[in-house]
Amino acid sequence: MKVSILDDYHDTLRTLDCFKKLKGQDVEIWNDHVQDVDALAERLKDTEALVLIRERTQIRAPLLERLHKLKLISQRSVYPHIDIDACTRLGVIVSSNMHAGAPSYAAAELTWGLVLAAMRQIPQQMAALKAGTWQIGVGHSLRGKTLGIYGYGRIGGVVAGYGKAFGMKVLVWAREASLARARADGYAVAPSKQAFFETCDVISLHMRLLDATRGIVTAADLARMKPTALLVNTSRAPLIEAGALEHSLQAGRPGMAAVDVFEQEPVLGARHPLLAMDNVVCTPHIGYVTRDEYETQFADIFDQIVAYAAGKPIHVVNPEALDSKNKRA
Repeated sequence: MKVSILDDYHDTLRTLDCFKKLKGQDVEIWNDHVQDVDALAERLKDTEALVLIRERTQIRAPLLERLHKLKLISQRSVYPHIDIDACTRLGVIVSSNMHAGAPSYAAAELTWGLVLAAMRQIPQQMAALKAGTWQIGVGHSLRGKTLGIYGYGRIGGVVAGYGKAFGMKVLVWAREASLARARADGYAVAPSKQAFFETCDVISLHMRLLDATRGIVTAADLARMKPTALLVNTSRAPLIEAGALEHSLQAGRPGMAAVDVFEQEPVLGARHPLLAMDNVVCTPHIGYVTRDEYETQFADIFDQIVAYAAGKPIHVVNPEALDSKNKRA
């Protein structure tokens, strides 16, 4: 089977142990990022199974309609970048394991790294030292402060544990079912969303991007934060109302931000307003980008291809595509 892998920036996948799962398949790996439909249609014209690395490439109807040999898209996690309806209409199966069994410890670890980096001004202090100066300011400690976890899922729960280990008070805001889990785990929950944003010294977002969560953090929410507070987003940029974070930081509430995600990725040429702000720490969506996490994720992705090749697709998110009237031969 012809397998194409997009956006493997550092040519990492062929070096993973789990890559052996594709032995016997005709695999082509692309290391650059291309979004142009004509270019992608040419690259993928013979592709039967397409491997996506998270949401790096948008897969929409104008492209899908030109990929006449495509039978399977295999990836992991959520899929707002894939036109599922078009896939179903065209008989393309989408397999995506939602990793229900375990959190992404890599993403949780990066989240905590960003908290420390922003609160202690680590990137700014390093840049100053390399530029020939000494200390440039005074940072903030974490012990005794309040860590807000917005969205208490698998990753949020791990980050809450990190905060507790650092001597922070943990306060949770989420939908009711998640608040019940937080209470069961011994964490306090905020009486209201307003109180949550007003109280916390650090707020970390841990939600999936869905229609219900898009823009869920508003400019009014951010304006309630302390001028010494930090907002951390390692989930998805559109969880925050468009433009609200930049304007709120300029207004001084919150006083700091640390982000790993952007509305349009990749961000090249430093063309994003957050990159020009001294009170923001930015990383290029590396929350899941570790060799250990790649082994976990791509073992699942390659298993989905093997299962499809054996005639037994797994983790199918559009089972209607399995209908004989739609399924591609």
